[in-house]
Amino acid sequence: MQISNTFLKDKKILLGVTGSIAIYKSVELARSFVKAGAEVRVIMTQSAKKFITPLTFETITSNKVLDDTNESWADDFNHIQIGMWADVFVIAPATANTIAKLANAIADNILTQTALAYPKKKVLAPSANTNMIENPITQANLKMVAIANYEIVQPQVKELACKTTGNGAMAEVNDIFFATARELLSDDFYKDRMVMVTGGGTIEKIDDVRYISNFSSGKMASAIATALYCLGADVNLIATRFESDLPNDIHTIDVQDTQEMYEYLEDSIRIAKKGKLSKATLMSSEQIHHIAKKPYLFMAAAVSDYVPQFAQNGKLKKESLGEVWELKLKKNRDILASINKEGIVTVGFKAEMDQQNGLKNAQNMLIKKNIDAVCLNILKDSSSFGTDTNSVEFLTPNSQTTLPTQDKLQLAFKILELSKGLE
Repeated sequence: MQISNTFLKDKKILLGVTGSIAIYKSVELARSFVKAGAEVRVIMTQSAKKFITPLTFETITSNKVLDDTNESWADDFNHIQIGMWADVFVIAPATANTIAKLANAIADNILTQTALAYPKKKVLAPSANTNMIENPITQANLKMVAIANYEIVQPQVKELACKTTGNGAMAEVNDIFFATARELLSDDFYKDRMVMVTGGGTIEKIDDVRYISNFSSGKMASAIATALYCLGADVNLIATRFESDLPNDIHTIDVQDTQEMYEYLEDSIRIAKKGKLSKATLMSSEQIHHIAKKPYLFMAAAVSDYVPQFAQNGKLKKESLGEVWELKLKKNRDILASINKEGIVTVGFKAEMDQQNGLKNAQNMLIKKNIDAVCLNILKDSSSFGTDTNSVEFLTPNSQTTLPTQDKLQLAFKILELSKGLE
């Protein structure tokens, strides 16, 4: 997914690194933050310097690295002031030893001193041998830091440096990047709000090897889901196609045809409506406020207008079909028109190639499908599908806003900002 150089503009990220072989990922993480427009400063433990020299991080961030040898009280280059500078503190990798110190408020190096003094949210990415990470004491330490203002990006199962395969490898750079972005970009309007997004072109079976579909790539839906995740929403993405670098914590449901998409969407809507009531009785007043938020639906899927009337099992043989094959189609279910949208803010998406009538068709869609807004995309031709950029007209019954061509993630944030006014 294309990330612009203004995605994290004006955000200040403090990156703490400890002595783990996974530190090579931290170099790429720092680079990703900088490329997204953030200002990055790095704190290194003495053991971290055994793997990578401070010069590496200084080259990438254009900022001097703070360690146990160079703390200064003549400026902000110390464990108190550097924390006051930062919007978020990311510790990646975090070894089992460092996690134990953090859990017990031990501040015996510059990194743990900074963490103990830092009052805001901290993002923690553990990295350790499987036996070390799954040791009951380490697990208890992780539970302790989780309730002490740390957001844990869970380690993954893969081959470790010790040549064994198991849990303990540091999360991928993309997952730590988006977990950090979520802390920086969280919006109270969307935070903990249940949101459903559909995407991709439905795949309608002709036989077991052939189908009807369209050119929809699902990229816009993936961008909407990613933006919602960064804003703090509880996202459920139901799609036929997904971007490969989605945040790992987005709940995805991979579907094929219209009926499957409809059934999962109906289930998601029921859960969203019931969840507001059932969870509220068990939560604090602040949490009830979040759960009581009205769910949203962004219907970005390209659902086939027609489907084969008689889908066949097996493979149809051309010898039996003859020289001319007449494929009988029937009108497909209109998901957006048929689902129960009561109590849900609904935004539809409409792709048109008819510049003269596209706007009128989108305005009619608002009325016929009883939705709150439409994102109209005027396509040039089939090459318009699958691009990394897009432009839309955001239409409501009373307004029209032009969102010019930009990368789809930036566009998604603009759409979500406009959608706030629909509740």
